Amino acid sequence: MPVRAQHVLLAHSCRGRFYGMAGREPTGVLILYIAWLLCGTTLCLPAAKLLDYDVDGGRDLDIFDINEEAGLNLAEGDIVLDEKQPRNSIIGEEHRWPKTIPYYMEDDLEINAKGVILKAFEQYRLKTCIDFKPWSGEANYISVFKGDGCFSSVGNRHVGKQRLSIGTNCDRIATIEHEFLHALGFWHEQSRADRDDYVEIMWDRITEGKGHNFNTYDDTTSSSLGVPYDYSSMMHYSKTAFRNGTEPTIVTKIPAFSDIIGQRMEFSDSDLLKLNRLYNCTQGSTFLDSCDFERENICGMIQGQGDQADWDRVTTATGGPDTDYSHMGKCNGSGYFMHFSTSRANTGDKALLESRLLYPKRGYQCLQFFYYNSAGSSDTLKVYVREYDKANPNGSLRLIKTIEGFPQELWQLHHVSLDAKMKFRVVFEGTKVEAGPPSGGLSLDDINVSETACPEFIWRVKNFSHVMENTPISTPIFSPLFTSKEGYTFQMKLYPSGEEGYQGQLSAYAHLVAREGDTGQIWPCPWKQITMMLMDQHPHIQKRMSNQRSITTDPNMKAAGSDEFFWDDPRKVGDEVTDTDGSKYFRGPGSGTAAYLTHLRAKSRDFIKGGDAIFLLTMEDVSHLTVSQPLPSTTSQPISTTPSEVCYNVQCQNGGVCVVDEGKPACRCDVGDDWWYYGDRCQHRGSNSDKTTLALASSLSVLGVMLVVTVVSVICVKKKYKKRMNNNNNVVILNSHAS
Repeated sequence: MPVRAQHVLLAHSCRGRFYGMAGREPTGVLILYIAWLLCGTTLCLPAAKLLDYDVDGGRDLDIFDINEEAGLNLAEGDIVLDEKQPRNSIIGEEHRWPKTIPYYMEDDLEINAKGVILKAFEQYRLKTCIDFKPWSGEANYISVFKGDGCFSSVGNRHVGKQRLSIGTNCDRIATIEHEFLHALGFWHEQSRADRDDYVEIMWDRITEGKGHNFNTYDDTTSSSLGVPYDYSSMMHYSKTAFRNGTEPTIVTKIPAFSDIIGQRMEFSDSDLLKLNRLYNCTQGSTFLDSCDFERENICGMIQGQGDQADWDRVTTATGGPDTDYSHMGKCNGSGYFMHFSTSRANTGDKALLESRLLYPKRGYQCLQFFYYNSAGSSDTLKVYVREYDKANPNGSLRLIKTIEGFPQELWQLHHVSLDAKMKFRVVFEGTKVEAGPPSGGLSLDDINVSETACPEFIWRVKNFSHVMENTPISTPIFSPLFTSKEGYTFQMKLYPSGEEGYQGQLSAYAHLVAREGDTGQIWPCPWKQITMMLMDQHPHIQKRMSNQRSITTDPNMKAAGSDEFFWDDPRKVGDEVTDTDGSKYFRGPGSGTAAYLTHLRAKSRDFIKGGDAIFLLTMEDVSHLTVSQPLPSTTSQPISTTPSEVCYNVQCQNGGVCVVDEGKPACRCDVGDDWWYYGDRCQHRGSNSDKTTLALASSLSVLGVMLVVTVVSVICVKKKYKKRMNNNNNVVILNSHAS
């Protein structure tokens, strides 16, 4: 029954709360739950009025598949070259961008793509020092447009408007990050000079004419930056790249990595290491702190002054938890967390745990942590910020949130939005309110603080490994209902075993929901972007490779074969659903993908931890992206002819840059403090020493000319005087003869 099956299978209440006993249900009960899931698959819902929409067209296409179908024949599948480009994008600082890169999003981009581009920028900011800013007239900038596929140039080409295409089906966050890594200066991983030590290229399986995409380049052309070969790089081809049959074109020499290559989820650790080395990054722009308490210094956190009890660093606690959350007790000599034992405390005792000093830039932060409550039902955990300024040099406490909820035998994920605008600490205050159980307390683990927006909603699917293995194909489960701050209610639908034809996949869709009596919404729903993220539960936020897809509610979109608007009021275009508690609501058609993530990748990393999977969901208004990005004040209209087109055959030497000057190409030459290049192609070099020599030579020349002029003048005067004297003498002689 495509009812909210998760309420039958996973919930401990009819309201769809998935935070019950963590993985401790007896096997018989689990089997009974699964049996309930499988029964009566058509009891609660009539046939859908409108079919779900697969944004990928029912296919899982990689970047290179998209470009090949578009008829593009680019270098390495998605790289744009120009005639003057040597393959040395990583070698040489001239091909690097500034750490803050100007960008312009063209009007032809899909709105969903624009929203995902902004999400990709946030990942760059979180994990590197690279930032992005709207173009404000800088000489060189990245112009993102909707081309026929996904492609980019490599490095800063110094062409003014450098184009990067995010075409149809390219609007995945990893695809966008991949193309921007090209723009930042990176080739594909398998083009490294040492490639053949790690993979074997099966040349006879490659489509005719595509073999050049498997070239390698020596270390005078492209640097590996001292980082080992990375099978998990998002810049690596998949094993099926450019194949002409069904056999792989790339065979990894370590077989375990055969299905790892070609991941398009997120940056790998090595991707980030290389990028940070290339741009001399020391810390992510929006990253503030992360702590899993594995080190004795507990990440510089301190016990609060004036409290009556302490938080202890432990590996297990009487009354629970039995293990930490970082490693789930799997590693000897590790697995620590912080615990405030309320059983040993007196009524009214408080324990304060404070982070190290943090220095905000943005004025908003997200605090994320895992919390285990085995204390009394009235004992509390409160989150404060302690802010420091001239008026409060010792800090002033400000309450942000009280964490509520009854004790549960599991680590719960919490997000708390902060708004600190000055130097601050995060403060966790545990309080024993009244007499409680003889054992137990409050525990914290895997704390992360970043200057990012918190996800709005959490859907925790318990015993997820069992759900994937035991749910029939084409049988969905549904999340609880979530309502955004704009008042729209939505729901995620997940096929744990995939849809028909997608066995071994997770399929995921987002649905709008309406209840009788709902008011205030605009229909069709205008420009709301719903993001469905399967969280990689790695302890450190910068090392996570979460999988996410976003869809956007286009109010003008019509359902296939219908005159109905796809995102219209679910009471009009949806199906009535009866919940397990007897309540009713309407669920509209879903939009998403049949190829959300393979089971193989879902079982990798920390997507499933303690048996559970965690989905982070948001619905954001992206209507502002329907408006053209403002142009710099010095520009009256978009540049219709790009510098790269006008300058295509112009070779500026010595680092010179070709620009368009009144519609014609012109070289702008590189200039230093005491040197410069000049000439119509920047072919000549000058310096201050040359200038001094030239000035001296000029002075000497002038002096020489003056001397010559003087000598000539003297000679001329002398001759003239002599001639005059001779004339005078002749006159005297004539006069004497006459007399």
